[in-house]
Amino acid sequence: MTQIVLAIVIGGLFGFTLDRIGATNPNYIIRMLNFSNLHLMKTILGGIGVGSILMFGGLILGLVDPGHLSIKAAYIGVLLGGLLVGIGFAISGYCPGTGLTAFATGRIDALFFVIGGLVGAGAYMATYSWVAMTGILDNIAGGKTSLGQISGTDYPAMLTLLDGEWLGLLLGVAFVGVAWLLPEKIEPQASGYITRKLR
Repeated sequence: MTQIVLAIVIGGLFGFTLDRIGATNPNYIIRMLNFSNLHLMKTILGGIGVGSILMFGGLILGLVDPGHLSIKAAYIGVLLGGLLVGIGFAISGYCPGTGLTAFATGRIDALFFVIGGLVGAGAYMATYSWVAMTGILDNIAGGKTSLGQISGTDYPAMLTLLDGEWLGLLLGVAFVGVAWLLPEKIEPQASGYITRKLR
C-alpha cells in the first residue's frame, strides 16, 4: 500500500512539474523541436543531468544500492518504437507523459492523443505474437548492456575499460553544462531576397 501511495504522490508531483515548465502545451514542444524556443530542451537536459549526477554520485558514495538498477534491453523494436514516438511527438506536440498530463489539465486535443495511444497499445497487444515472430524483439548488442562496467551488477559493459559510475557522472555533468550553455531562444535570421530584373 505504501508503494502505491508513494507512486501516486511522485506521479502527481511529476505531472505538476511538467505542467509548470510548459510541457503540457504542445506549442512549447513544437517550438523546441524546431529549435525556436529551447526552454524545454534546457529543462529536459538539465533534469537528466541532475538525475544522473545524483544517481551515479550516490553509487560512488555507496548511498545507492546497485541492485535497484534496471537496464532495458536493446532490440530493433526499441529503435522502431522510438522512431514512431518521435514522429508522433513532432506531429502532435505530445509524448505519452506530457499527453496524459495535458489531458488531466482539460485539453481536448490531449484527449484524442490519449485515445490514439490506447488504441495503438491495444493493437500492439493484439498482434504481439506476430510481432515477436518477426525477430524485432530479439536482443541486439548484448541485450541489457551498460556503457561502462557498474560494480555490484551483472550487466555486461560495452566499454569494459571504463568505470560505469564515473562515466555516468561525467555524462550528467556534460548534460547540465549543455543545458546551461544553450540559449533560451534562437532568433530567426533575416533572410535576404535576391530580385532579378527581367530584360
